[in-house]
Amino acid sequence: MDEDYDAIVLGTGLKECILSGLLSVEGYKVLHMDKNSYYGGESASLNLNQMFERFKSGETPPKELGASRDYNIDLVPKFIMANGNLVKVLIHTDVTKYLEFKAVDGSFVLNKGRVEKVPATDWEALRSPLMGLFEKRRAAKFLSYCQQYSPKDSTTWRSWDLDTMTMYVLYQQFGLDPMTIDFIGHAIALHRDDQYMVRPAKPTVMKIKLYYESMMRYDGLTSPYIYPLYGLGELPQAFARLSAVHGGTYMLDRPDLEVQYDDNGVALGVKCGEEVAKAKFVVGDPTYFRDRVIKTGKVVRAMCILSHPVPGTGDASSFQMILPQKQVGRHSDVYVFCCSATHNVAPKNTWIAFVSTTVETASPADELNAGLSLLGHIDEKFVEVVDVFEPLDDGKTDKVFISKGYDATSHFETEIDDVLNMYERITGKPLDLDKEDLSKRQEA
Repeated sequence: MDEDYDAIVLGTGLKECILSGLLSVEGYKVLHMDKNSYYGGESASLNLNQMFERFKSGETPPKELGASRDYNIDLVPKFIMANGNLVKVLIHTDVTKYLEFKAVDGSFVLNKGRVEKVPATDWEALRSPLMGLFEKRRAAKFLSYCQQYSPKDSTTWRSWDLDTMTMYVLYQQFGLDPMTIDFIGHAIALHRDDQYMVRPAKPTVMKIKLYYESMMRYDGLTSPYIYPLYGLGELPQAFARLSAVHGGTYMLDRPDLEVQYDDNGVALGVKCGEEVAKAKFVVGDPTYFRDRVIKTGKVVRAMCILSHPVPGTGDASSFQMILPQKQVGRHSDVYVFCCSATHNVAPKNTWIAFVSTTVETASPADELNAGLSLLGHIDEKFVEVVDVFEPLDDGKTDKVFISKGYDATSHFETEIDDVLNMYERITGKPLDLDKEDLSKRQEA
């Protein structure tokens, strides 16, 4: 360990493992360490015995739940947008050879107390029960505009400057009613609140376009999401393997590691016992830098085991459902994530459902009731409230680059944005995911 490195990465959560892999591929000499004896950190996947040890210490899992080894339950469950940046990173680094993915069956939204499929295209909008006849036509025109919009082709703009026009004004151009705006903004563009309405429209239009392109990415998709077999715990291990292939060094079970700084507070490396590893910079999750992060909120998650599909989803084996804030009288959306034996995360005829949201009150568990009530009978439930931290600085001065905590969303779009932002701060250049024909590489 007494060596010099370009980078020391602390924690084996998904974000840290992605960065470790990316930096190793770029030729950086990386030392990757974790105080825990297992991969994954906050984004680990646990079997049934581990879930009971963590949340119900002293209790034994009921025999009717099946074998512990058949469970791979994510602590931070999130689906992956089929044409999103995480998929592009997976292909860019060739990590896909270590993983196998399967499509997610459905994408739903709560509307007036009913669970409805999210219409992502103009033709789906025309068939959707979410809207009346005339509103369907307006929504179809709006979605068609978003699908064909290209920032590089002014003929697709309709003379509108989406860099200055707010999203609210763009909605008004198409005459959309508030209920339609609600599901488009939250279930398609995947915004967590309504602040986006007063911001430039371009980012939201591109999010809507991404949703559509993800639906079209592979033949037969019925939602824009994919998910790895055996759960998200496979992703950190795959990126760790990538880093090792490119010369990265891994050390787990190092609870006594300590970051070393000079007199100006600039990171010098990491001390572990009597050994010291020096580095040009240090990367890690907030748990390693308590004095350099700030608490920005809390997330509450319920992990539920069901012996039946969730009502109203057409017996889907996997899906995401979004409960927009206005539909449930909140300031933040509620997310429902569900997967099952089809993704090898549970025994046959068993579903794993997660309900999550940003904490707004002094009774976090009660804030999940709107989502939990949609699940039907719950055989077993585990609830966790987690503090969310963000770095105080960007790391450019003290050479400490810290990831943000995982939010309440049940998809990866916000998390991969944090990874790409960190990569650019660390290397001084954006990760170019368009420099090669990724689609051809993926087909290969």
